[in-house]
Amino acid sequence: MAKPLALTTGEPAGIGPDITLKAWLRRNELKLPAFYLLGDRDLLDRRARALGLKIEFADVSADDAAGAFAEALPVVSTGHAASAQPGRPDDSSADAALASIRQAVGDVAAGRASAVVTNPIAKSVLYRAGFRHPGHTEFLAELAATGGHTPHPVMMLWSPALAVVPVTIHLPLRQAIAQLSSELIVTTARIVVADLKARFGLAHPRLAVSGLNPHAGEDGTLGSEDLTIVTPAIDILRGDGLEIRGPLPADTMFHDAARQTYDCAICMYHDQALIPIKTIAFDDAVNVTLGLPFIRTSPDHGTAFDIAGTGKANPSSLIAALRLAARMAAKQPS
Repeated sequence: MAKPLALTTGEPAGIGPDITLKAWLRRNELKLPAFYLLGDRDLLDRRARALGLKIEFADVSADDAAGAFAEALPVVSTGHAASAQPGRPDDSSADAALASIRQAVGDVAAGRASAVVTNPIAKSVLYRAGFRHPGHTEFLAELAATGGHTPHPVMMLWSPALAVVPVTIHLPLRQAIAQLSSELIVTTARIVVADLKARFGLAHPRLAVSGLNPHAGEDGTLGSEDLTIVTPAIDILRGDGLEIRGPLPADTMFHDAARQTYDCAICMYHDQALIPIKTIAFDDAVNVTLGLPFIRTSPDHGTAFDIAGTGKANPSSLIAALRLAARMAAKQPS
């Protein structure tokens, strides 16, 4: 039996519990890979009752989760109770969310799970509790550190229609431009290519690189960065033998015909990458962290406090994240 996926609770007051319950209920219909939730069984039971869902739970260890999955939703306790009500995070939220992430990474490192799938967290809640990372991605990189080396994490948003990677991520736009460098673009693209080969099965990945400025700088008349930062990076990557084009005007990169010419778009900042994929594939896009020694996927949406516990949450992105994690894990060397 394949090793199950380790699914985190996310923010207990958000829609993570809702979409987890809904996904498990569709396990047979959709032939979902086995997963277990790391968290508080009582929280899930309360949420199931609030949603009017009849769910069987199994309190298990990670080693026994796959065998229980067909008949009950496996829950592996983290030892941290979560008392938050839907839409109302409380003092238990941060500890419960972080413990779930830490334990999921530990389970994959120990060989008890095949991949980590994370439900959405509320960064504002974590920041109030002293969390010092910009987000999930950077925290996972710290957890993956070994021998004093912290891997360089790369955030990819993937869907069947489009895959995008922002070179700079959770930064104000002014800081993103200041941080952008040829070295950062080269490092990011090399990690993307390595994981597209190893975990997505693409022998010769094709990359399209956006410019930073409108019209990719219009030969320097709309900003010099595309000539002085982006183009030198592309030249280095072509020297690696990569199939790569750019810098391209971002406003013409994402229509149907353009998307057929590349496997992944490398963009310069957060919104340049995320606006097109959330427009094209909001319900089935998946957040994937590349560059880590383990597989991590996540739904491409937030905690949605306003609909938590109402039954309105759509599990499609979580279902896509579970499927993609299993697909990537299947390509890992045994």
